Amino acid sequence: MTFAFGIFASPVGDLTMVASEHGLAALLWENDDPTRVRLSRGKEAPTHPLLQEAARQLREYFSGRLTSFDLPLDFHGTEFQQSVWAALLRIPFGETRSYGEIARNIGRPSASRAVGAANGRNPLSIIAPCHRVVGSTGALTGFAGGLEVKRHLLDHERAVLRQGREWRTQEDSNLWPLPSEG
Repeated sequence: MTFAFGIFASPVGDLTMVASEHGLAALLWENDDPTRVRLSRGKEAPTHPLLQEAARQLREYFSGRLTSFDLPLDFHGTEFQQSVWAALLRIPFGETRSYGEIARNIGRPSASRAVGAANGRNPLSIIAPCHRVVGSTGALTGFAGGLEVKRHLLDHERAVLRQGREWRTQEDSNLWPLPSEG
């Protein structure tokens, strides 16, 4: 299988986008553990059409104008992992689910720890929104991008919903105002 990659400079750090001939295969964090997602990045191809579209949609997401991604995805993992990742795609923008809820949703009610492990190996962070998965008490738990980034993404989504309007951004800026707490 042939892969191509490009770098997207996001407000939460540089993200490596990896595309296969079937779809977007990975969105990796700047300091991602190379053993977390074992996938070749292939050749750098910043003009690859799918990578350009993924970057466009990520810009829209970070600016608050996009709440759902529409990209062909090419998940590489076990059948169980893929069922967990498919469940992530069904978590609405700005909402959270617990590991136990996801386990029940995929018909494996006693597999919350395995769901956590699969969630940790999610190759498409943000797009398959593993940041929307929290502990049973609502506490933020492990996240490959770091808990500060997880909180930032959740706050961003909730602020977009709360505002009910688009964030104003500069044309080429990938920044948005940080929501205030309280």
